[in-house]
Amino acid sequence: MKLTTKGRYAVTAMLDLALHNDNSPVTLNDIAGRQGLSLSYLEQLFARLRRNGLVTSTRGPGGGYSLSRVADEIAVSDVISAVDEKVDSTRCGGNTDCQDQKKCLTHDLWCDLSDQIQQFLAGISLGDLMQRGVVQEVAARQDKLLKVPVTVQNANA
Repeated sequence: MKLTTKGRYAVTAMLDLALHNDNSPVTLNDIAGRQGLSLSYLEQLFARLRRNGLVTSTRGPGGGYSLSRVADEIAVSDVISAVDEKVDSTRCGGNTDCQDQKKCLTHDLWCDLSDQIQQFLAGISLGDLMQRGVVQEVAARQDKLLKVPVTVQNANA
């Protein structure tokens, strides 16, 4: 599977945003601090997320980013797609030219795996992840380290 750090970081940052999206925008600096991610890299990712309609931005003092819709309506696959990631288990990128410019023996198997992964990620929303106890524990630990209170809002709100 070719899920790079771009997709992983985007999902992590969006989950952090979802956990801290409590009526005021969240700064990328806060996300970077909690998640140990590069601020400049987050800026690039959030530009793509905004262009794809997953987040909105607010400028000025008190500005930052907010989810464009409730966390239950944003699938993990939406986030990965928004940053131009493809979940592809094939060697050929799905082009059927894996072996001497022709389909290899196991091409369909790897295509099926890619489809299963895509369906799995499409079936999990940020809201689903927010409800997981381990996610809430990790978020609380990160916030305690940075002394920022976490507000786990109801994803169904």
